[in-house]
Amino acid sequence: MKLQVNEHPIDRGIRIVLGVALLAAGAAGVVAAPIAYATTAVAAVALVTGIVGFCPLYAILRLSTAPAKK
Repeated sequence: MKLQVNEHPIDRGIRIVLGVALLAAGAAGVVAAPIAYATTAVAAVALVTGIVGFCPLYAILRLSTAPAKK
């Protein structure tokens, strides 16, 4: 399976900012212990997909927010 970029640059930026913010909230102790684990997992997924530019869920649903190639 080839990992083609399927995220728009704005989508990637939002995911990166969201991932960093959620990781910071988890590290700062803003969220309680049981929810902190879920917050960290969501943050990690958002951060990795934002950096890589590939979202597996988009691929499964055959969606793409990336600009069309000419």
